[in-house]
Amino acid sequence: MRTLILASTIILFAGAAGAADMSVQRPMPVKAQAYAPPPGIDWSGVYVGVNGGWAHGRSHFDFDGLGGTGGRLGASGWQAGGTAGVNFQTGHVVFGVESDIDWSNLSGSTTCPITSFNCQVQNNWLGTARGRVGYAVDRFLPYVTGGVAVGDINANVANVGSASSTNVGWTAGAGVEYALSRNWSTKVEYLHVNLGSFDCGVSCSATPPANVRLSEDLVRAGLNYKFDWSGPR
Repeated sequence: MRTLILASTIILFAGAAGAADMSVQRPMPVKAQAYAPPPGIDWSGVYVGVNGGWAHGRSHFDFDGLGGTGGRLGASGWQAGGTAGVNFQTGHVVFGVESDIDWSNLSGSTTCPITSFNCQVQNNWLGTARGRVGYAVDRFLPYVTGGVAVGDINANVANVGSASSTNVGWTAGAGVEYALSRNWSTKVEYLHVNLGSFDCGVSCSATPPANVRLSEDLVRAGLNYKFDWSGPR
């Protein structure tokens, strides 16, 4: 009987000691989750926007029928309009296609060669359709661009007449775009535009041909809105 009581006492003391050890056991520390930085800007998507800037042009009147060597003149003016495009990003490289159509008040005049009449040239609208290739560095996207330019050339010779033509030429340039947020971005770009020439005929000279050339350098800024993209990655 004494043996049974002694064994029971030992078991009770051992259980109490174990319970005491368990009561003071510290909980396992919770592992802190690693910080995940926000994702970088994704340039992929369809976008629309507005643009505006200043253009400086050069024109050349060639009165070949009169034996003239041509009259060169400078032109300048504002341009503003709308933009639409789409980008596809793979890694840091961004490929895109962009088009725009702008109102223009670029104009200039000079004294015509051979005669004392005033020669004037004007561009009322300009559109481009271009490819773009850029290298994205998070929010910054420097790029080069080039493609087709379409615009009007209006030629006027005082006291003789005037004529206009819609010409297809080319354009090339470069720029940098900055993402203000996931959807909004702003840009600054330079474009050289060459609209070629046209023969304004008897409207500019009694003895044609009278070829009028026009090219311009354009610096402009723009603001774009990109729609959320769910296309291929």
